[in-house]
Amino acid sequence: MSIMLDLRVEAAGWHKAIPQIEEHCLNALSAGFDIAGTPGEIALLLTDDPEMHQLNRDWRGKDRPTDVLSFPADPLEAPFLGDIAVGLGIASSDAETRSITLDNHLSHLLIHGYLHLLGHDHMEDTEAREMEDLEIRALATLGIADPYSPQS
Repeated sequence: MSIMLDLRVEAAGWHKAIPQIEEHCLNALSAGFDIAGTPGEIALLLTDDPEMHQLNRDWRGKDRPTDVLSFPADPLEAPFLGDIAVGLGIASSDAETRSITLDNHLSHLLIHGYLHLLGHDHMEDTEAREMEDLEIRALATLGIADPYSPQS
């Protein structure tokens, strides 16, 4: 077993932006698994900014939309790892600002979210560097450049 994906696409724009969205998401999460090595089931919600705003407000107390949220499962729920939600608007605008494709940015957000489900964090510099290194290694297996290095 590696990663099992339960995908819900609530914002139709995702299908337009990335035609093989389910395959794309599973490939990204599998790249994270190949580096971090924790198998399990993930529920993924691809939605819009209003829903991300509500989730961020309700669960994190932050009254604004965000690009990705992770909700780790209780260890007793194994092999379920948790939920990840990604908002199309913020993710799209961030990709455009960074001059990268939405599909590459989505891969990064999913790997980032998966690592959060496993308990990785980026609150302290050491933890951030560790998490970024795992993300960079997983993205490299997909042929995606280091998102943390300055672009030329």
